[in-house]
Amino acid sequence: MSIFRRARGGSGRVSVQEAAVRTGHGGPDGADGAVLVDVREPYEWQAGHAPHAVHLPLSALAAGAGLPDRAQARPLVVICRSGHRSQRAVELLVARGSAAVDVIGGMRDWAEAGLPVVDGRGRNGTVA
Repeated sequence: MSIFRRARGGSGRVSVQEAAVRTGHGGPDGADGAVLVDVREPYEWQAGHAPHAVHLPLSALAAGAGLPDRAQARPLVVICRSGHRSQRAVELLVARGSAAVDVIGGMRDWAEAGLPVVDGRGRNGTVA
């Protein structure tokens, strides 16, 4: 399955279920080798994020921060709380040459779907 396949809801957007499959939410790598990039702010990340996601706040990305090593030269699935910041992050990443899609509904829908959420210490987390 190509990361560029059109998903319902528009080009470059995927459901939380598709994001979980692409990123292998139960392990570090998914079937597509995609990396889940969480663009929420640090307090949101600490409260709860998907296991094995990498953290790169949109504010840092917009200021020119580079991708973490594990996300370099890999397809990216970008997530935020509800799906708005991740759309902006995808625009920035694509402009820099990355292959990226955003997650419709963000971490709120991720948690609602029963997908795992851990806090900064690896325990059960919540979506802030």
